[in-house]
Amino acid sequence: MGVEIERKFLVRGNAWRGQIARSIAIDQGYLGGERCSVRVRLQDEVAMLNIKSREAGAQRLEFEYPLPVTDALELLERLSGPRVTKTRHHVVIDGDVFEIDEFAGANTGLVVAEIELDAVDAVFPHPAWLGREVTDEVRFYNLRLAETPFSDWLDRDTLIKEIAC
Repeated sequence: MGVEIERKFLVRGNAWRGQIARSIAIDQGYLGGERCSVRVRLQDEVAMLNIKSREAGAQRLEFEYPLPVTDALELLERLSGPRVTKTRHHVVIDGDVFEIDEFAGANTGLVVAEIELDAVDAVFPHPAWLGREVTDEVRFYNLRLAETPFSDWLDRDTLIKEIAC
């Protein structure tokens, strides 16, 4: 059984951009499920099928399997529901990797940092650009962003001001 431990944070300002080690374009669509999200992700020339439990919090079940790119393209085109597009930037601080997702399309303006940890209470760096933690706020999960994009949020303007600092 796979378990993912991940913390999510809003990203403030643009200071992190000077620390980018690499960036990856991501297109992902969801195939449905009440108790889990089933996602097809096309990341550059790599395709993955991902199944993740839907409960909120830092720790969730996660299973991931490679998928032929041609199958992923067909699944995204013909079977996926809402989609999320983003650029994932990798920023390394003191050996820890922050994945900073800069969303596009209906989620433009939202920038979220994630860090995968070995334990829920693991110590990790907190650079100045790391904003408020949103790990337990399900609306920041990619599946929810596909269903209810950032452009539809009533507090969107307030959040944009919060992350612009």
